[in-house]
Amino acid sequence: MRISPNATEIRCVVARIFTEYHGSMTPVDEVDERLRIRDGRLVARSYRACGLFAMWLVDVGLLQFYDQHGNMLRTVNLLISFEPARAAA
Repeated sequence: MRISPNATEIRCVVARIFTEYHGSMTPVDEVDERLRIRDGRLVARSYRACGLFAMWLVDVGLLQFYDQHGNMLRTVNLLISFEPARAAA
């Protein structure tokens, strides 16, 4: 079973990782979020704060982080990170 994370969870992850790279707290409500729609379908969400940029490629489940110069800092595979825990039998 494949479970996709919701947008609120991803905003929290983005704010936390932006805080790691920026060095000071990045409140979730200060992260600028934009949607990319192609042919009527959501294909990506982008996030900006503190000179940092992140892109959630929805279909492939990747969240990529970039610095102010466009250098990639980190990639998070959301399909693995948000995999549901299996219950013990």
